[in-house]
Amino acid sequence: MSCKARGWLLCASIIVFVAIVQCVKREDFFPFGQSAGDQVLEPGTDKTHRVELDKPILFYDGSFDSIFINTNGFVATAEPTSESTYLGKMPASFGMIAALQGDLDSSDGVGKVFYRQDSSRSILRQSAEHINRAFPEDDEVSPTQALVVTWVDMATQEQYSRGDGIKKRNTFQLVIASLETTSYAIMLYARDGLQFTSTLANDQAAVMHAGFSKGLVRGFLFSSQGPYYRITGDEEESVRALPEETNAGMRGVHVFEIGTFPYFTNVAPGEVTELPTEVEDRGAGQQLEYPPYEEGQIPINPVRYQPENPEVVVIDDGDINVDVFSYNIGTCANNRDKCSQFADCRDYSGGYCCHCRPGFYGNGIQCVAEGKPQRMNGKMNGKVYVGNSPVQFNNNDLHSYVVVNDGRSYVAISDIPQSIGPSLQPLSALGGVIGWAFALEQPGFMNGFGLVGGVFTRQAEVTFLPGNERLSIRQEFKGIDEHDHLEVSTHLDGRIPEIPTGSTVQVEPYSEIYQYSNNLITSSSTRDYKVTRPGEAAETRTYQWRQTITFQSCQNGDPMKDVKPSQMLRVEQIFVMYDVNNELTRFAMTNKIGDVNGEPEENPCFTGRHGCDNNAVCRPGAGKEFTCECAAGFKGSGRLCDDIDECVETPLICGAHAICNNQPGTFRCECVDGYQFASDGRTCVEADRPVNPCEDGSHTCDISERAQCTYTGGSAFVCSCLEGFVGDGSICQDVDECQLGRCHPDAGCYNSQGSFTCECNPGYYGDGFQCSPERQKTPCEQHRDSLHFGPRGPRPPVGQYIPTCDQNGAYTPMQCHHSIGECWCVDQAGREIPGTRTEPGDRPTCNDHGKPVGPTPRPDVHPLPPGTYLLYAQSGRIEHIPLEGYDMKKDEAKTLLHLPEKVVIGVAYDCVDKMVYWTEITSPSISKASIHGGEPTPVIRSAIITDPPNGILYWADWNRDSPKIETSYMDGSNRRVLSAQLCWADAGTHKLECMSPGRGDRRQILEGIQYPFGMATLGKNIYYTDWRRDAVVAVDRYAGTESDEFQPQKRTKLYGLAAAYSQCPQGQNYCDVNNGGCTHLCLATPIGRSCKCPDNAVGTKINSSL
Repeated sequence: MSCKARGWLLCASIIVFVAIVQCVKREDFFPFGQSAGDQVLEPGTDKTHRVELDKPILFYDGSFDSIFINTNGFVATAEPTSESTYLGKMPASFGMIAALQGDLDSSDGVGKVFYRQDSSRSILRQSAEHINRAFPEDDEVSPTQALVVTWVDMATQEQYSRGDGIKKRNTFQLVIASLETTSYAIMLYARDGLQFTSTLANDQAAVMHAGFSKGLVRGFLFSSQGPYYRITGDEEESVRALPEETNAGMRGVHVFEIGTFPYFTNVAPGEVTELPTEVEDRGAGQQLEYPPYEEGQIPINPVRYQPENPEVVVIDDGDINVDVFSYNIGTCANNRDKCSQFADCRDYSGGYCCHCRPGFYGNGIQCVAEGKPQRMNGKMNGKVYVGNSPVQFNNNDLHSYVVVNDGRSYVAISDIPQSIGPSLQPLSALGGVIGWAFALEQPGFMNGFGLVGGVFTRQAEVTFLPGNERLSIRQEFKGIDEHDHLEVSTHLDGRIPEIPTGSTVQVEPYSEIYQYSNNLITSSSTRDYKVTRPGEAAETRTYQWRQTITFQSCQNGDPMKDVKPSQMLRVEQIFVMYDVNNELTRFAMTNKIGDVNGEPEENPCFTGRHGCDNNAVCRPGAGKEFTCECAAGFKGSGRLCDDIDECVETPLICGAHAICNNQPGTFRCECVDGYQFASDGRTCVEADRPVNPCEDGSHTCDISERAQCTYTGGSAFVCSCLEGFVGDGSICQDVDECQLGRCHPDAGCYNSQGSFTCECNPGYYGDGFQCSPERQKTPCEQHRDSLHFGPRGPRPPVGQYIPTCDQNGAYTPMQCHHSIGECWCVDQAGREIPGTRTEPGDRPTCNDHGKPVGPTPRPDVHPLPPGTYLLYAQSGRIEHIPLEGYDMKKDEAKTLLHLPEKVVIGVAYDCVDKMVYWTEITSPSISKASIHGGEPTPVIRSAIITDPPNGILYWADWNRDSPKIETSYMDGSNRRVLSAQLCWADAGTHKLECMSPGRGDRRQILEGIQYPFGMATLGKNIYYTDWRRDAVVAVDRYAGTESDEFQPQKRTKLYGLAAAYSQCPQGQNYCDVNNGGCTHLCLATPIGRSCKCPDNAVGTKINSSL
């Protein structure tokens, strides 16, 4: 049997590990952490601390009164040399006891190295048990001293990651237990505690090492390498095997005799390498793991205990209003769509009911797969007094995760201020309701979700003794959302007793009787908890708890007939803490629902000690036998289960005009733009398209020569006057530019409708904007006149042409080479516009160069163009938020582009070609796709900004050795480092700053921002994505304040951000006319464009790079 298991990354930043056979777990480690009396090694990389020993350690044939503890996973008998001399190598040149040596780092505040000397009876007894089990043929030993060193959640210095932004971390322990004549090394490797097996050494990946080295031994003339013993080899598989193998009778535990006196031969490993095929203890251990930015971690070392007899309190429910579910009216023929997609509809004499199919559970309206982990997301609001001080909660995030097949639930509440955080610790029941909803079921009993589904209301009253402080908790559960998360809103009101900062709280296990009736559930209990203030003895406190749960059930078919009138919820292994650095309150507990009078069944399926995958169902057999079966939507052995991608295996599962989005254990269908779900909730039908007044002429704008009509959705439109006219769009009047003095003083001005012309006065030369007494040749005229002239005019050499200049000496938009018959378009400087050259006999359509553009007013004076929106990246999607003015229309946010199995980092928008550009974490490239559909195409092999009118890309290179901002043309050419930045946010300084290119006028916009990632600027506002709040935040750049924020329903990190205008800024993009003459992809550059073929496409590129 294998001890391998999977750890799944959870939205609540929790990882749960499940064991299959007797394996060492973190809770089996020797006690560690500051609560165990440990000291903490200085954070950082390659840190060393010398420890003077109370009793010497024997290592090989030497005796040592001090030891050196190092960040990099080892202890040494002498001061370690530079890490460059030993990383990736074994043996080392100095005395080393390597638990798992590599280039490790604890500078992020999450990883820690704990150490202490310990001669307590419990530690020496635990050491003796491991040693005596490892050497069963030897006389039993009784150590007199132990050195305990624990490396907890250590990252690599050059951090690898899983691809989702979460750091990999290793946890392992070394105990050196000594007698007068012998020392032993006990190494413990937690199941799934080794998430990486190699680190960097000299810029190359090097396998980590475990083993022993005496170091260099001095000879008469020179030193040579002394004896050594390697536990692992040069293959990563040997490191992965550490938690799976043993020489001490328990997987993950390795014991070695490392020194004896007076004689020593060599390191001796333990002798018990085989395990029985069946082991009684199939305990599943749990361990919290927090995201990288959440500092600190406290190990859980739960104590096993037996709950006391519960107290039954009579509930007065005379004032409780209970509604009856109304779906019982009608028949399945007309109401089948009201049932879950995993339920069947059944008709009864009085109506119909929905029933979950085998393999699923719930109330029929909502069904979830048996064995599948469940998540809860929501907000917490209200006002709570701590003593006489009020604390207001305003949309605090509440997240929870439950491993259903062992009943373990985890809860995290964010942004809890220090003034109330410690005092909330006794209220583990704030998230305990999800423990009841998905509790591990004993035979014949049902957890909450199986009975009432995901829509119910919970009202709880808490009375603290002896002060009689009272707190009211109301939670509205709104069902499963589109991300398969149970939604909840929580409201708190009342007063709680104060617990001083720095105190620890231990909530005792408790049992609670739930009494069931039609649409009503009541329960009550008395709960004890211990408060330990710094430097003081523990104090036991108590509060009384009473709650009612109301729900709506189907009234047909007697749905309560199989429900026991009373059930007992047993809550054990309760862990509570307040993380002061990150202002987080955390709870963890196990939950089992069963008989009021009986003891829990001993079958592993009912105790949770079975070793099935987190996404599997435990099926009990006779006695203690059981099997593991993957939950619906997963496949595998039951010990290991992988998600089934229904979208790949059944491509047409969603039907026509629909997009399939795979999710863990299930999938969801979404209608494409222009379609909506029919009444059955499954079929996509064409949406009713509203009439566009701008197209059918029913608008009230002025005539098209004076005004523009812009459609804004529904039946709405906006009228705006064209350039050269002024008014409200319904009535537009000509602007007399001549009254504004737009022409040169020595020129005449002639106004016309929407425009004007300037002509130099007689005797002056120029274009009317600039006039001078002497005629200055224009560049076009200089070009033309520089050619050779003959008796009949210019006769240029072969291969050249005569440029054509207009009456003002400017290049005409179309130029022709008359001798060969070809024509093309040019810009104002006479440069050929790539892709416009025609064959002999044809004439291109060339745009006028236009008139000069003057300065525009401040951007906060006018509203943004209709149809403007923000793009932001979240996981494998690019989402968009429409803007109304500068306000985010949060209710209309939706997915624009779905990129499965990608983590999109940067995003930008090309308003000319309606293209979205993005970067993603799995490859060092920039890709693009049309917002109207089409396959993504790589551009550059990174945050990203486009300048479509000038054909330029900007992006940030996060190379930590040389971070920089780079730029290139939109076809990827002319890549270079940008010397001047525009606007940027710094997560280290918490500042938002801007600089104008080329000026050096760096200025601060806002200070005190939290954790910025992506940025976009739009008019008066700067928008950025915030990792701390999982939100898009708006900043008024002139007021220097945050003005708004948007939090998506799916609470994960938001990455890149871009602004998408409905109208482009003024400028010329060479791809705008006839696709630049390209057959496939036209990529703009400041001086032209490049034509590209998509990957795997066969074709030609016309004028491929001009």
